[in-house]
Amino acid sequence: MVYEVATLDIKEGSEAAFEAAVREAAPHFQKSRGCIGMSLARGVETPTRYTLLVTWESVEDHMVHFRNSPEFQEWRRLVSPYFANPPSVEHTTGVATYF
Repeated sequence: MVYEVATLDIKEGSEAAFEAAVREAAPHFQKSRGCIGMSLARGVETPTRYTLLVTWESVEDHMVHFRNSPEFQEWRRLVSPYFANPPSVEHTTGVATYF
């Protein structure tokens, strides 16, 4: 299992519209090969900064299967108008759970 951690800076004043677009796009992730879960968090100190956390079975499921799918194109169509700059994306794996 891998986590896609995307940092998304959104244009000021478009936060509610962006959140609505992510809600609308969520089913496109849910039906994608290897997608296990998806969550969105909003910055407290920087309310225009969001963290999208997507759980995938593998990096390939994200980078090959999802990125080359119509679902990805629909995700980008829905949310990219709100981006203040290109997202930062990295993949992580769990090391330990303490409690």
